[in-house]
Amino acid sequence: MALTDTAIGSPPSSANSLEIGLVYKEGNSGGGSSEISLAEVEKLHGEASDFARDAKAKNTLRAYASDWRDFTEWCRWHKREPLPASPETVALYLTHLARAMKPSTIQRRISSISQAHAAAGYDDSPTRTAIVRAVWQGIRRNKGIAQGAKTPVLTPDLREMVQGLPEGKLLSLRDRALLLLGFAGAMRRSELVGLDVEDVMETAEGLVVTIRRSKTDQEGAGRKVGIPYGSKLATCPVRAVRDWRQVAGLEGGPLFRP
Repeated sequence: MALTDTAIGSPPSSANSLEIGLVYKEGNSGGGSSEISLAEVEKLHGEASDFARDAKAKNTLRAYASDWRDFTEWCRWHKREPLPASPETVALYLTHLARAMKPSTIQRRISSISQAHAAAGYDDSPTRTAIVRAVWQGIRRNKGIAQGAKTPVLTPDLREMVQGLPEGKLLSLRDRALLLLGFAGAMRRSELVGLDVEDVMETAEGLVVTIRRSKTDQEGAGRKVGIPYGSKLATCPVRAVRDWRQVAGLEGGPLFRP
């Protein structure tokens, strides 16, 4: 008996799903035979489809879906087939995008087109052809690929933010703890809002924060971040988190809540 995974694709209206077909093959081994109930096969099929959807973050799937809708709409207006798309169609679409979009956005559109073709069972994506690669390389050389850097928040800026919070309000304690902890640990917004009370342990040296999942850790391997005491009471992240937890009476669940 063998269970074989086969990627199945039907021309998607949006590239936000990947269906997995499970092909069950039954055979004899040593004169014996094995059977799996149809209900069990259907259950495995559903679980496999769930795992396939979880292979990408939800935000990534939403971006793919949005990109695919844009591509199919462009193809409709220009009377071209989106799936399977010809290399010429993709090259012209990228040229169209280059008039107004940044290379980083165009690169994501290329990935979305490639993912849609793979999900539909087309192994030879037009995005990997010579003409598309040449057009993409020309766009990169012409427009440049440097990313625009965000202006960082510095300590004086943080101090102003904290001082501007209203006195005597519970939410001010929360916002103070959130700002100071995020700054001290260089955490992303998604990492901060994903913290539970159990993820923050206070020690003699400060805090040990467990980041269970992040943008750069989609599989949830996790990492620990040490947060030392601040030199000034007003901007100490350890004391700020302690005050918030004590006044809010947090014993478990999300650390930062409305």
